Amino acid sequence: MLSARDLTLRRGPEPLLEQVNFTVFRGNKVGITGANGTGKSSLFAAIRGELGADRGDIDRPANLKIAHVEQEVAASERAAIEFVLDGDSELRGVLAAIEEAERRDAAMALAESYASLQAIDGYRARARAAAIMHGLGFKTADHQRKVMQFSGGWRVRLAMARALCSRADLLLLDEPTNHLDLDAIVWLEDWLGAFAGTLMMISHDREFLDAIIDRVLHIENRAIHAYSGNYSQFEQKRTEELALQQTLQARQVRRVAQITAFVNRFRASATKSRQAQSRIKMLERMERIVPAHVDSPFEFEFAVPLKTPRPLLTVEDAACGYADTRIIDGVNLSIGPLDRIALLGPNGAGKSTLTKMLAGEAAALAGRRIPAADLSVGYFAQQQLEQLQPDCDGFWHVRNFGGPEYAKGDEQRVRDILGRFGFEGDRAFEPVGRFSGGEKARLTLALLVARRPNLLLLDEPTNHLDIDMRHALTMALQSFEGGMVIVSHDRHLIKTVADSLWLVADGKVQVFDGDLDDYQQWLRSRAKAVPAAAANKQTAKAVPKGASKSRGGIGALRRDIEQIEKRIAAIAAQRTLIEVELCKDPMHGGLQAQYADLVREEALLETRWMELGTAIEAADAQLEYPDRA
Repeated sequence: MLSARDLTLRRGPEPLLEQVNFTVFRGNKVGITGANGTGKSSLFAAIRGELGADRGDIDRPANLKIAHVEQEVAASERAAIEFVLDGDSELRGVLAAIEEAERRDAAMALAESYASLQAIDGYRARARAAAIMHGLGFKTADHQRKVMQFSGGWRVRLAMARALCSRADLLLLDEPTNHLDLDAIVWLEDWLGAFAGTLMMISHDREFLDAIIDRVLHIENRAIHAYSGNYSQFEQKRTEELALQQTLQARQVRRVAQITAFVNRFRASATKSRQAQSRIKMLERMERIVPAHVDSPFEFEFAVPLKTPRPLLTVEDAACGYADTRIIDGVNLSIGPLDRIALLGPNGAGKSTLTKMLAGEAAALAGRRIPAADLSVGYFAQQQLEQLQPDCDGFWHVRNFGGPEYAKGDEQRVRDILGRFGFEGDRAFEPVGRFSGGEKARLTLALLVARRPNLLLLDEPTNHLDIDMRHALTMALQSFEGGMVIVSHDRHLIKTVADSLWLVADGKVQVFDGDLDDYQQWLRSRAKAVPAAAANKQTAKAVPKGASKSRGGIGALRRDIEQIEKRIAAIAAQRTLIEVELCKDPMHGGLQAQYADLVREEALLETRWMELGTAIEAADAQLEYPDRA
């Protein structure tokens, strides 16, 4: 499928990858791992042909269909579902050929084009696109919305849907979970598990990687090392390698010290000088073992809060939402020190809205939010990253937005906290406008630590963070001595820091009786549940004229589809017989006309099949969420 031979890539003066070799086989599901800045995204750019190799090359079949997710989607007036379908260029080509053949009234060309459409399963393309959009959190009403009407994060989801619809041989996904909620991640996990093509994926979500990949390509020290198995298996093997490497390195250090001592002692000795010179050459030839860096480069902790009142925050009979729209009603809760709460709920159920109200960033629409007199909130949300001043540096931010102890006085204290988040030396004085998303997230976390909160409200804190930083955050949260409420799609983080799960769904907040595995099953069951009224309503809209109006519900739709599929199979058999005869006599007018009639009937049946399939899919997508938190 794909192989790199002596590949060297560079962006800037230093190489990212140097003379690396690897092979990806058809059907592999490969995770690309390594610290930020090691060249993972550059490798994807080279595979796509957008970045040339400085040395070596990447071999891939000439007709290999590669799909990837565009991180920047331009505003356009294209309908969302049409934008998604555009990802399948072969489908668009066949549909254009059909239009052209119909315009020219060319029966044979039309028949060939319809055969091509059937060969690529094009009649079901729109239903597949609708199913993918639904899985990624889009509602049926979104299908015809213009791309320009979606926010940046939702445009990335559209780009994801477009890539999944492409029927690619090789799918390249760079941080696919960054803009998804947990319910969309669970759906994507299932979809990728069933994907028949080859997958290469960059992700810092270890649970997601574990569920999907069967190989790891790990980038470190400009080299790529291949491992079989999922991410946890890779971690275990890597730990064993590092332990062995440390042992060998320590042994080598002792041997080098012995040889050096011998050289220094006998270099000037007439009888031992030749042996000393021999050992000098031995040192020169010796391949030095690089010390293993097992620990994360990031290490920080939250200071003990100055005060921890009980409770920290109380909410009585509250409602939250936006403007005059209520999303959640009847909220009654109390949060105390050492509470470890994770908010779960389907996409759009209001988790972020609730967190914003708890933080005091938005007023309750009803009821009361009662903070303790000494409440100190540390609130992390994506809008916090946007509030960083692009022209100012990290040092300035800690001075002005950290706790009182950083506002004036010891400059080293500011440098120390920035250093623990990767901003060492002159990096503390670089303008924030140059920072990546991960660097902005790290700086925002540094500001939270500096403020010394007693209540942490974290809304997707791991977005843009690599695995090392996620590990450091996990360790810091485990030892935090205040209260915490977290919204996250990172299941590993939730499993390791949360003690209780609260479910936000159907306008209510309640304790969830189960663990994360139970919640994932709850999500899958909920997605399959079809309210009878919604199904009947959609049936009335979508069933073509002539269909029985007395039959309602999904069962009737599926029976109609079965009848259509039987007729299509019969037509396919008839067409095969006619094609055999046409090979003998291509100019047989009667057979040509009969063939064209069958093609037209098949097209009408496929259109009805698609309408019914869309109706079933739309009924599955009737879970209407007014908030896209």
